[in-house]
Amino acid sequence: MSTPTAGARPDEVRRHNRTALLRRLHVDGPSTRASLAAELGLNRSTIKALVDGLAESGVVAERVPAQRSGAGRPSLLVLPQPHAAVVMAIDVRVEQVAMAMVGLGGDILGRDSWNLHHRSRDPGEVITHVADSAKLLADELDVQAVGVGVSVPGVVRRADGLVHEAPNLHWTDVALGERLSSVLKVPVQVGNDAELGALAEHVRGAARQSSDVVYISADVGIGGGVISNGQPLRGTGGYVGELGHMVVRPGGRRCYCGCQGCWETEVGEAALCRALSLPEDSPRGTVVAELRSLAGSPDSVAHRLGEFTEWLAMGLVTVVNMLGPELVVLGDLFTALPESMVDQLRRTVQKRSLVSRAVGGTRIVSSPLGRDAKLIGAAELAFEPVLGEV
Repeated sequence: MSTPTAGARPDEVRRHNRTALLRRLHVDGPSTRASLAAELGLNRSTIKALVDGLAESGVVAERVPAQRSGAGRPSLLVLPQPHAAVVMAIDVRVEQVAMAMVGLGGDILGRDSWNLHHRSRDPGEVITHVADSAKLLADELDVQAVGVGVSVPGVVRRADGLVHEAPNLHWTDVALGERLSSVLKVPVQVGNDAELGALAEHVRGAARQSSDVVYISADVGIGGGVISNGQPLRGTGGYVGELGHMVVRPGGRRCYCGCQGCWETEVGEAALCRALSLPEDSPRGTVVAELRSLAGSPDSVAHRLGEFTEWLAMGLVTVVNMLGPELVVLGDLFTALPESMVDQLRRTVQKRSLVSRAVGGTRIVSSPLGRDAKLIGAAELAFEPVLGEV
């Protein structure tokens, strides 16, 4: 937890402590005043003043716990109130847009989604549909979003939400943050989809207890999000995580980026369809069903996905050697991979990666958040500035 700098004014200290307390409740849920004081390193009188102020403004409430332990008067739980601060999360995918209203504490209050087709992928069409759906959802739930987070499968400039390039959407230099903010009349934060998947896993998923994490997103393409020493790794201008464009097979299939044998040409959705002997344009549900049908037959996994597994493992070995994560989270389409295959990936990375051997083995797990990871990450992105203003 960060602390105020020496010489900070009392109002700055109070604001810092209030934000820290709200973030603790938002991320980790209800807690007693005593626990909050211990975790945040604040005295009880400070916690009392903060909680009383937040309760008076309706941001938190105190309740007797459902289950009591021990004799005497039970300690009250401090609970964040979801409707006290609501953000809108938007996940723009190649074939679908998902939207949710998310309350303080991470509760999804309501959601909507719609399919994208070639003509409906035009940025103007997407923005118009988002604005219309946002109004309908807000009216239905009787809430007003105070911030918006957007996940996009492309190269995003975090400073202003410019989508420099989203090849699978056929977007180039789209001022998405500026345009959406103008339409929705609230601040809009835009991030790369895999980066937000990593954020979601770090805050609410498999990586909650991990400081160094790589999230690998598999959809039409392959993306990567990196948490380093507990913080998102964003690179120059916010451009980082294009792991799908590591060349793993020189002379392999040509990628739209101009190279041959990029990781995503060997392990992306089209490659997975080829490995499963399915048409490359097969619906996602068909691909997932086919993968799950292999779950009880490790021999079939090895027979049908042997080469695919090899290219996936090769990329993972490179990622682990370069970034040294303690945990790799496989997201999106990769969550449907049979557990026997994930076990094989763990063994291969342990055997071939010098870094993995040095640290006693890199954990590799499937995302527990599944398809909602990027939507959850978009909500957390929107909450970052909001928690200091509630």
